[in-house]
Amino acid sequence: MRILIILILLWGCGSGSAQLSQNFYAKVCPDVENIVKKAVSAKFSQTFVTVPATIRLFFHDCFVSGCDASVIVASTAGNTAEKDHPDNLSLAGDGFDTVIKAKAAVDAVSSCKNKVSCADILALATRDAIVLAGGPTYPVELGRLDGLSSTSASVEGNLPQPSFDLDQLNKMFASRGLSQTDMIALSVFFIAAAHTVGFSHCNRFANRIYNFSRQNPVDPTLDPQYATQLQGMCPKNVDPRVAINMDPATPRIFDNAYFKNLVQGKGLFTSDQVLFTDSRSKNTVSTWASNPQSLNTAFIQAITKLGRLGIKTAKNGNIRFDCGKFN
Repeated sequence: MRILIILILLWGCGSGSAQLSQNFYAKVCPDVENIVKKAVSAKFSQTFVTVPATIRLFFHDCFVSGCDASVIVASTAGNTAEKDHPDNLSLAGDGFDTVIKAKAAVDAVSSCKNKVSCADILALATRDAIVLAGGPTYPVELGRLDGLSSTSASVEGNLPQPSFDLDQLNKMFASRGLSQTDMIALSVFFIAAAHTVGFSHCNRFANRIYNFSRQNPVDPTLDPQYATQLQGMCPKNVDPRVAINMDPATPRIFDNAYFKNLVQGKGLFTSDQVLFTDSRSKNTVSTWASNPQSLNTAFIQAITKLGRLGIKTAKNGNIRFDCGKFN
C-alpha cells in the first residue's frame, strides 16, 4: 500500500494538476477551443480514422509519462522515442496529423503563436473527436506543458495488454490514481484501439480463436457465432496488418454497444471480456449496457482524471514550437 501511494504521488495527481483550469488561455488565446475544433472537424471530414486515432493517442500519451505530448515526438539518430516502441507502432498516423494540423491552426493566430502546448491541443482534439463520433461533450482542463523527454524504454510495461486479467488492469490503473470504474470506462474507449469506434489487427486476438488452450482452441467465453465470424475475417496465417472493427454492432458510433457486446460474449480481447466474466466488474458492465447516460457520466469523470496525470511544470516542461521535436 505504501508503494502504491508513492506511485500515485509521483504521477502528479497533486501539485502539477493544480495549474490546470478550463479558462487557462482566456487572455492569450481566447478562441483556442474553436480553432482546434475546426481543425479536428476538417480532418474528420477527410477520414473517420481521425476519431479512434486521436482518442488512442491521448491514452497512450497520458498513461506512459503523463499528458505531455511526449508520444508525438519523433525519434532521432541518438534516441528512440515513445512512438517507436512496439506497443505504439500501431498508433494511426491520422492521430498525429490531427494534432499537428490543429497546432498549425492555433499558431496561425498571432496572439496564440507558441502560447498553447501540444499536450493541451491533444486533450482538446480528443474531446472534439469523441463528440464528432456521437459521444458526450465535457469541459477540458487546460494548462499542460509539453514534456522534455520521450524514450521507447519509458513505454515498456506501462500500457495495458490485450491479455490482461482484471487484477492486472486494476493494478495498473490504481498506480495512476484511477479506480476500477475509471478503468472500465477508459478501457472500452482507449485500450488497444479506442474500442467502441476503433479497429484491431488480427494478431492481437488470434490466440482467442485458434490457440486459447490445449482443451479449448477457441476461448469458451467467446460467443460461438462471433468466434466463427472472427475466424472468417482473420484466417490462420493472415497478414498481421489486416484489421477489423472492434465493435461489431456500431463500429463508427461512440455509444454503449460495446458493453452490450460483452454481455453477449462478443468482447474482442481477453482484457475486454473479463470485465463481464469477472463478478467484481460484471455489475458495472451490465448497468452501462442498459443505461448509456450512466456510462457517459462515469466516462467524463474518468477522462478528466486521466487528463491530470503527470502534468509537467516549468521545471520539466515547456511549450513545444513543433509537436514532433523538442525546442
